[in-house]
Amino acid sequence: MRIVDLSQPIHTGMQVFPGDPAVTVTTVATVVEDGYQVAELHAGSHTGTHLDAPLHSIVDGEPVDAIDLRRLVGTARIVDCAQVGAHDVVPWAAVESRLERLEGIAMVLFRTGWSEHFGDRRYLEHPVLAPEIATRLLEAGVTVMGVDSLNPDPTLDNDGQLPFHAIFLGAGGVIVENLTNLAAVTWDDPLVSVLPLPLVGGDGAPVRAVALELDVLPAR
Repeated sequence: MRIVDLSQPIHTGMQVFPGDPAVTVTTVATVVEDGYQVAELHAGSHTGTHLDAPLHSIVDGEPVDAIDLRRLVGTARIVDCAQVGAHDVVPWAAVESRLERLEGIAMVLFRTGWSEHFGDRRYLEHPVLAPEIATRLLEAGVTVMGVDSLNPDPTLDNDGQLPFHAIFLGAGGVIVENLTNLAAVTWDDPLVSVLPLPLVGGDGAPVRAVALELDVLPAR
């Protein structure tokens, strides 16, 4: 079995969404002094690679701990749109050909290549997805999607408007943000897991996102 880690490492001072809690990981006990090691973690619910539950932007939306985990492990379609630039809008027409025949596809992940800028100011200038893509995914029965950027909507100068979130989360979908390493998934339609921490009543939670290629043994 081959596993590709699609998650940003969590560490003190890592980049977060502007205004979110800063991340600190502090050692509070050590093996030498205490006989065991323990760290204290301070972070927001949308730290690193994470899942947005409907509650994130929808009044009375579903919290993260109520999401059926069966939705979050399954075959994924990775859509390459890595030729886009800062603040570009990816239209439906640019990805339509890769989103045909979605029967059996549990989630769609968009690779913009922007994860290479993680930790830099440029990461905030990521491209965005047209709201029509959210509508089309839902029409095809896909309710889990992800991006290798901070947001499928604009992070800067958005006037408080997040149209992709409004459509997708408003229909009960979930969004995974800050994915990385999607280019390392070199096989079609991988098995992907994006299981979040079960934060009770949470609007989102970090995930350990992985793509798997399972060995298929010949029939005896």
